[in-house]
Amino acid sequence: MSKVQKAHLERAAYIYVRQSSPFQVEHNLESQRRQYALVERAQELGWQDIRVVDEDLGRSGSGHVKREGFETLLAEVCQGQVGGVFAVEASRLARNGHEWHRLLEFCAIVDTLIVDHDGIYDSSHPNDRLVLGLKGTMSEMEGSMFRQRSQEAIRQKARRGEYYTRVPEGYVLGENGTLEKDPDERVPAAIELLFEKFRELSSARQVHLWLRQEDIKLPRRLGKASGVEFVPATPGLVIRLLRDPTYAGAYAFGRTKRRVILDEGRKRIEKRRVSRPEDWEVLIQGHHEGYVSWSEYLKNLETLAHNHNRRGEAVRGPARRGRGLLAGLVRCGHCGKKMQVRYGGGRSGRTSAAVYYQCRASQREQIGKQLCSIFGGVTVENAVVEAVLEAISPMGMEALVDARERLSSTRTDKRQQLEHELERAHYEAVRCQRQYDAVEPENRQVARNLERRWEEALERVNDLNDKLSQFDAAQPPMAAEEQEALRRLAEDLPKLWHHAAAPLDLKKRIVRTVIKEIVVFVEKVNLRVLVHWQGGQHSEFNLRKRKNGEHRWKTPESTRSLIEQLARVMPDKQIAAQLNRMGIKSTKGHTWTRLRVGSFRKSNNIANYTAGERQARGELTIEEAAEKLGVSYSTVQRLVQRSQLRGSQLCPGAPWIIRSEDVATLCVQGSAGKGRRAAPSSGLSGQRTLDFP
Repeated sequence: MSKVQKAHLERAAYIYVRQSSPFQVEHNLESQRRQYALVERAQELGWQDIRVVDEDLGRSGSGHVKREGFETLLAEVCQGQVGGVFAVEASRLARNGHEWHRLLEFCAIVDTLIVDHDGIYDSSHPNDRLVLGLKGTMSEMEGSMFRQRSQEAIRQKARRGEYYTRVPEGYVLGENGTLEKDPDERVPAAIELLFEKFRELSSARQVHLWLRQEDIKLPRRLGKASGVEFVPATPGLVIRLLRDPTYAGAYAFGRTKRRVILDEGRKRIEKRRVSRPEDWEVLIQGHHEGYVSWSEYLKNLETLAHNHNRRGEAVRGPARRGRGLLAGLVRCGHCGKKMQVRYGGGRSGRTSAAVYYQCRASQREQIGKQLCSIFGGVTVENAVVEAVLEAISPMGMEALVDARERLSSTRTDKRQQLEHELERAHYEAVRCQRQYDAVEPENRQVARNLERRWEEALERVNDLNDKLSQFDAAQPPMAAEEQEALRRLAEDLPKLWHHAAAPLDLKKRIVRTVIKEIVVFVEKVNLRVLVHWQGGQHSEFNLRKRKNGEHRWKTPESTRSLIEQLARVMPDKQIAAQLNRMGIKSTKGHTWTRLRVGSFRKSNNIANYTAGERQARGELTIEEAAEKLGVSYSTVQRLVQRSQLRGSQLCPGAPWIIRSEDVATLCVQGSAGKGRRAAPSSGLSGQRTLDFP
């Protein structure tokens, strides 16, 4: 008796097509043809409505990947719209028991047949259910056995250091299967330059920006075994090259771990990168020639780890923007947490010179919302800078020599990269020329295309020649005067450190190079600072804690006294103009304005000038004295210069102050317009003066 009934034929037949990987989809074409041929099998059995489900081509049936086609098939089966499910074998439908038995259960409930190349099965019958269950179990076991065999073979080959999923840029596989440096000079030179710049800048992002700025490209492999192409640097490419242990001469296997988790009732494979080399499954040091040493590679990993901001208390974080010199290095002595930097103007005031270090650990507790500790950064930063300069002062001249060598090496490396590009461009141009010469002149379609390629290659050569000429002309060698100035600065490190042109990010890198951590204990009147140096040594300082309201921006007493005196004779706007004429700056180096003068007066309890205050004290200016005397401005000036009228100035350039009683006395004497008769301009006896009435 046939298992295919009329009720089955009235519903649709679903042909499920699946292959496990894109490689199988592209190359295993016979398997595809065999699965699509099930349409003819369904027609022979009497089905008219036949639907093909092939959305899962290239997807594994292990249950770790979501299969849209299989989910659609299950949904149709549950709705009772499927009369038969066709597949060449059970492994096409599923490679895991969970999905296989779920399909069998649904098919038994809604009376759906399962058809493969062996026969027709009704999962509601015990015998057919047993056969289908065995087929599913064998399919799952088969997949597990294949996977286990391949993985054990890979591990055994990896223990010998011979298994490669890909060959890193800068290496090629030799005849005996060992890694050798790429014979193309441009590739190793670019990789060596990358490690050299990271050694100098200690930041993958800064290395990426420098490579972009200098227009230096990095090699990237096109495929597993193909050649390389030079592409502009990207952050991902730079970090991948820095983290690859192959460039340290080591063979590594098992740097990632896989584990199966349940996500929404489905198995998922989660990959996790193992950061510590001692946790890798296989590690063979000295396996081949490296670009850096193993110790430098470990140091690079540590630097990259500390350059992350959100990895908790175990890392320092990168040297971020802002005036905080010790950002990321300071820990609270009371709770051990990292202290954050706060600026005077908030987050928008990173350029503010007011820097505070605060610990907010207590705000996360239920006992209160007060800060655990806080202190001003200037006192601690100055003490740490003084200790750092004292520690590195013997290396001043060595640093100068090293800086010269680095400058020369960087210039040489960049020129070498341009030369390699030019050499490669010459080769491409010659090759295009050979191709153009080899084509028949009558074949104009091919000749025009080859001629265009040849012209583009020649333009590339000309561009690189111009770039090389501009590079040589733009950066002449350092003059003898500049070298002597550098030598003098190297002998005086404090002057070099506090120089206006010294970049703050360079200072931060220097501090981070020699200091590992700084622990600050904020006490009642003192700051106890414990400095942990990179070499394992420790230094301790006891600094006086500044009182509330005490800060470094203290105006000199002479300036304060002058403003106090000027405030009695002129308003704030004239005071600001007078101070600017005298070249007096504020404590932060700013020029004076009406608002700054007013703010200074308020903070120092100096009263504002009021109109008529000077006249009430009986003090007149030269203009007011001239008006009372009925003479000109210059006449009063001459009277003051000849001491005929007493006047005083608070400072040079300030207005003259004349007492009103002295002006009244001069008016009574009537000698305001009288002066000494001028002597003849020559010694001749006939010289006379001309008097005007």
